[in-house]
Amino acid sequence: MRTMARVVVCGAVALLLAATAVRAAEGAEAKAVAAAKSWLALVDAGQYGASWDAAAATFKNSVARSDWERMAASARGPFGKLLSRELASSRAATSLPGAPDGHYVVVQFKTAFEHKAQAVETVTSVLESDGAWRVTGYFIK
Repeated sequence: MRTMARVVVCGAVALLLAATAVRAAEGAEAKAVAAAKSWLALVDAGQYGASWDAAAATFKNSVARSDWERMAASARGPFGKLLSRELASSRAATSLPGAPDGHYVVVQFKTAFEHKAQAVETVTSVLESDGAWRVTGYFIK
């Protein structure tokens, strides 16, 4: 009977640890999504320079601030103002093509703009060494 009690206790501890890990992962993912939404608010407001300032180091290292401002205005301007944005999905990853290994969350939004009724925005957030989630990639189609 003692062996059975140990099995039950070990099983309960394993379930508790697994649930704790799941909650931690969900919390990290929620922070990454929140970072993506906050960053998108800057882009929505046409504050492209500020969005570059708020981005991850990998983002800043891949595009100069002035180039980002020009590219973002060119990409977003024709769509007009934001009408709605809905979270479609988010998934954690530790490896992405063309990026160093790390902690990432790839977030997709279903978005409607004044001149583009259906768009998909993909925002990739990365956990940086200071513990903050910042945007490292943005694609819209």
